[in-house]
Amino acid sequence: MAASPRPLYLLAGGNWRARKTSDPMIAQVLAQANKERPSVAYIGAASDDNYIFFRWVSRFLRQSGAGEVLLVRVASRRADLAEATTILDESDMVFVSGGDVEAGMNNLAISGIIPHLEKLYHAGKPFFGMSAGSIMLAQCWVRWADPKDDRTAEVFPCLGLAPVRCDTHAESDDWEELKVLLKLSAPAIGYGIPGSGALRSVPDSAPFPAALADTSP
Repeated sequence: MAASPRPLYLLAGGNWRARKTSDPMIAQVLAQANKERPSVAYIGAASDDNYIFFRWVSRFLRQSGAGEVLLVRVASRRADLAEATTILDESDMVFVSGGDVEAGMNNLAISGIIPHLEKLYHAGKPFFGMSAGSIMLAQCWVRWADPKDDRTAEVFPCLGLAPVRCDTHAESDDWEELKVLLKLSAPAIGYGIPGSGALRSVPDSAPFPAALADTSP
């Protein structure tokens, strides 16, 4: 029987820096690999493959139950498409990390890795994201030619693996950017994922993902 897409997990990640122990939400997501300490391919396109950020986040993932975490370079001078696809193929799970959504999508497009990510997802490789990475896994996001003028806002596509529009840990500004996105793409439903939360998006189902439990410290 052919493999099919697995549920996607979109984490807000707003409180990960504050944790000193394992995160039960991350542990729950990693358990979807059905393997003790699964290996994780880390996509840091949204932070331009920033190695310091990679070290912080990979330590957090290992602390919560991941095994080896390998950086999939797509934006740095050392980026190599063949090496990136090998890491993705050999890892148990794919993780899309945070940073800037537009920069992340630009880096993925320039690298040529997007078709391979789509292939792996549809073949059943587990994917999850955090912060900007969660937005990148969703349908689309919004950018401004002039950040002070909403008339210059426009929607641009993301990976579209999760059939939702969402924002992450933006409750402090009342989901301002998400509201602009929904206004430009109406009629549409958007999901604001609070800093201690996540969404689980199930393939081939109505686009109303079930919220994971709030695991605030």
